[in-house]
Amino acid sequence: MIVSVEAILERALASYDLTEAEGVTLLQQREPVAIAQIRQAADQLRQHQVGDTVTYVVNRNINFTNICEQHCSFCAFRRDGDDRDAYWLDQTQLLEKASDAVARGATELCIQGGLNPAAKCQGRSLTYYTQLIANLRDRFPQLHFHAFSPQEIQFIAREDGLSYAYVLAALRDAGVGSLPGTAAEILDDQVRRIICPEKINSATWLEIVATAHQQGLPTTSTMLCGHIETVEQQIHHLAQLRSLQQQALEQGKGYITELILLPFVGQMAPKPLRQRVGRDQPVLSDSLQLTAVARLFLGNWIRNHQPSWVKLGLAGATEALRWGCNDIGGTLMEEHITTMAGAQGGTCQSVEALQAAIRSCDRPYAQRDTLYNWRTPPSLSQRQVIAVNHSLDPLIP
Repeated sequence: MIVSVEAILERALASYDLTEAEGVTLLQQREPVAIAQIRQAADQLRQHQVGDTVTYVVNRNINFTNICEQHCSFCAFRRDGDDRDAYWLDQTQLLEKASDAVARGATELCIQGGLNPAAKCQGRSLTYYTQLIANLRDRFPQLHFHAFSPQEIQFIAREDGLSYAYVLAALRDAGVGSLPGTAAEILDDQVRRIICPEKINSATWLEIVATAHQQGLPTTSTMLCGHIETVEQQIHHLAQLRSLQQQALEQGKGYITELILLPFVGQMAPKPLRQRVGRDQPVLSDSLQLTAVARLFLGNWIRNHQPSWVKLGLAGATEALRWGCNDIGGTLMEEHITTMAGAQGGTCQSVEALQAAIRSCDRPYAQRDTLYNWRTPPSLSQRQVIAVNHSLDPLIP
């Protein structure tokens, strides 16, 4: 049975969960009128689910090493240990970066790195990772440590012969407050065998994130999109995230805080995948349509949606706020992985730049923490400022 776009959007706006087939139908639309309807519905649903305020976080990325045993076909960041530009930050360098972040108002450190087999302390990889976090936590207890992807968890567990639950509990006790939901790429093993054959498979990624939730650790969720995957695979990825969140909320422990779409940047990626994809930068229109459909498909369960200004540029990320997003991301302060792939969005944004981008959409802004608690009250939007000024001016009837 063929279901119209209008009927699907009515179901979404009535708070029904869309089926995968309905999500695919929305992603297959190419007519401007249909796409405009999808955008409008996603924006309306966003307003209903989370309001008009756009949030941002003051954070710093720290990629502590680019030495990695894996060879993902989209990655321009990884290096072998004997490469001239390979690096591995020591404890002094990590503390200096954290100190600088605190001085600039950061509330979060996002810490991820390559899979370096040399990262062992006293014969165990886990000891290196727990000491890394514990040393930072002891010096900067006010920071939230958003650290180590599911791929890194699997790497530590494999190196030391430990369970995922044991590794996650040890990291949590050392000071990790939440996990980045990176390394998800596309949760389809047919695609993963091509773009990241050495990475964990879909089931393992889902298992590790579910185990993190059981340990009381929140996570984010991501999708690397716009390369060789189909719209069916995109929607199935979202469906698996939805099921994962439903399971987490039933347990009442950890949960998924947000969805971040990560459009593929291939300018400096290894040639085989770059040639197969056939373009160097994301297609903004495709990213925006997927952004809107993700809100319609996931919004009942994952309510915070964030674009990537690193990949789309700040202008593209700002436009995504009209397509279902309610967060514009973080300041980052330094970004290496995507920038080395050839992204043109930059490596850092100031708070003022993020606020100005949000104001340009006539939406109020608020600083948040990692778990989406507001740290500042919402600003007034331009429309609200005009209304207030109007009410205070006795000369205006």
